[in-house]
Amino acid sequence: MDITPATTAGPPPPPGKERPSAATRPGDRIFLALSRGSGLLLLVIMAAIAVFLTVRATNALSHNEGSFFTTFEWNANATPPVFGIAVLAFGTVVSSLIAMVIAVPVAIGVALFISHYAPRRLAAPLAYVIDLLAAVPSIVYGLWGALFLVPHLGGLYSWMDDYLGWTGIFAYHDGAARSLFTIGILLAIMILPIVTSVSREVFLQAPKMHEEAALALGATRWEVIRMAVLPFGRSGVISASMLGLGRALGETMAVATVLSPSFIIGTSLLDPGGGTFAQNIASSFKESGEIGKDALIASGLVLFVLTLLVNGAARMIIARRKEYSE
Repeated sequence: MDITPATTAGPPPPPGKERPSAATRPGDRIFLALSRGSGLLLLVIMAAIAVFLTVRATNALSHNEGSFFTTFEWNANATPPVFGIAVLAFGTVVSSLIAMVIAVPVAIGVALFISHYAPRRLAAPLAYVIDLLAAVPSIVYGLWGALFLVPHLGGLYSWMDDYLGWTGIFAYHDGAARSLFTIGILLAIMILPIVTSVSREVFLQAPKMHEEAALALGATRWEVIRMAVLPFGRSGVISASMLGLGRALGETMAVATVLSPSFIIGTSLLDPGGGTFAQNIASSFKESGEIGKDALIASGLVLFVLTLLVNGAARMIIARRKEYSE
């Protein structure tokens, strides 16, 4: 008896009438064209933004009487205009780094707790609440920071001055806590949901066979995480951190609501003052003249390039790890 299993491929097509391949079907051609067009459209939009920023920035820089990169002043509406981004670049980078130092370790810990420690009845609601924090508007964070966070940071600043004031970086001279360190704390709270959510999803994708094999060999829960979960999710954590850093670099309304802007770089991170690119654009755009607006656009161009460099560096870090690249 013939027991050859039946096939479902169907009868062969008649001679001269071959089946259309996947690449020649009308639906596939349309989908390919739409996908390719979407990618090209994105590149065109990015190029248009870069060209617009460059043209307007060139107009402002041609009238600037100061050094754009080293001047500690922003008086773009004067005659002649004098402006520079030294204070803005310092404030943007420092506040973002403070936010990353605070948020990333906490986010990784929360993500590991939700994915590997918390019971299911607790993990699901906790993950939902953290994801919900990402939907809170930045102006709400700014109002909370100005009305609640700033008045309650005096004690922390005094403690830091008592034990770390000798460094000069954490010296506190009283006054409102509207400083770059406060901005860093606020930005850390704002980027925490993003880093946590992406890291959690990456940790959940860790191969279960590796975890079970480590447990079978007598590894503890922490050893399983250290040897199987963290190495697998390292590239994802880097990507999540870069997403958070991108938001921290460009945050506008929350920073403008809390920070006391000044074009002075203080020796202490706890002193009021400083500024960021986004905060300065939001605060100064309305009363700026033509050259003043072009000057703000020039500072926006620097922020645009800075963001591209950060994302490019993240891609290079991931690409250099052969275990995460094909």
